[in-house]
Amino acid sequence: MALKKKPSEPWPTITGEYEVGNPENPVAVCTCGSHIKAADLLAAGASLVGPCKTENIGIEKMVANVIANPNIRFVLITGMEVKGHITGQAVLSFTQNGIDKEGRIIGAKGAIPFIQNLTPESIERFKSQVEPIFMIDSEDAGSIMSKVKELASKDPGALDVEPMTIEIKEGGGEEDTGGLKPMAAEVVEVRGRMRGINAAVTNSGLLNKLQAGIYAGKIEGIALGMTVVLVLFGLILKVAGGV
Repeated sequence: MALKKKPSEPWPTITGEYEVGNPENPVAVCTCGSHIKAADLLAAGASLVGPCKTENIGIEKMVANVIANPNIRFVLITGMEVKGHITGQAVLSFTQNGIDKEGRIIGAKGAIPFIQNLTPESIERFKSQVEPIFMIDSEDAGSIMSKVKELASKDPGALDVEPMTIEIKEGGGEEDTGGLKPMAAEVVEVRGRMRGINAAVTNSGLLNKLQAGIYAGKIEGIALGMTVVLVLFGLILKVAGGV
């Protein structure tokens, strides 16, 4: 029988938008920006199912809840990416590349991929405890449930360590990232659209200048052509009069 450990009390340690199943189940499912029906996944072998919408505090909360339960040995990352945050890709970069000395997730493409609350020990615990499985941009409930069942059947048992608990301070640690704060997905999207509008206005201005230049060039060309025609016409008349 696979080894099982008692998770922290209470568990999960960090509140969030998730549903909880049997804490002895070996799979946690992160659905990124999607809301996928959790009941079937919990029944299939998941202990925790919920979205992770930000590439900073969201990842920190996920890590905190996972390392507080040594029974979790797989983290399945699925669901649709969150615009601006690109959380799934950030998790992939976090697990593969880690963070730099400023706390930035190396290789993450999201808006503010800064990890401020995780200690080096907690990050190492997460990496040693779980195997990340990626099905990013999938909302196929059947495929996700099948993957959960497959992972649950491979349960190696709990990592033989005590639960690790860490404190997550939302909005804290501004000094460490130059005053940067986690942004909601909607804010990132609005800012992205504003940048797009600014770019469109700039491009429109440049196009208007180009069109104005072309128009001015046409007028100058017409005027020059008429001048040449009049000069030639005058020369022809002069020559004809001399004859």
